[in-house]
Amino acid sequence: MPIEHEGKSYETDENGYLITLSDWSDDLAGKLAELESIDMTDKHWEIVNFLRNYYEEYQIAPAVKVLTKEIAKLNDIKRKEASTFLYDLFPKGPALQACKIAGLPKPTGCV
Repeated sequence: MPIEHEGKSYETDENGYLITLSDWSDDLAGKLAELESIDMTDKHWEIVNFLRNYYEEYQIAPAVKVLTKEIAKLNDIKRKEASTFLYDLFPKGPALQACKIAGLPKPTGCV
């Protein structure tokens, strides 16, 4: 199921995740966020950029537990607060929704 954006077509899987990771751009992330009904703020971009950097280093998206722990550290908040913070930003699931916007594959495992 392709996504059309600015005259180009981007292939996605049946869940809306980009097939070709190199297709991703900040601009396309905005379109992906729009499709997820997310208005991107600096905090959203902080998560997206963290995910992309993590993926670049480890070739896998972080587990929710790792994501929550790192976001707690970055924002100097407790882990429980970080979990609430992430769900406020990405209500359909921080790992699932944020990875989709970040142009990463659908995370595996408990998300």
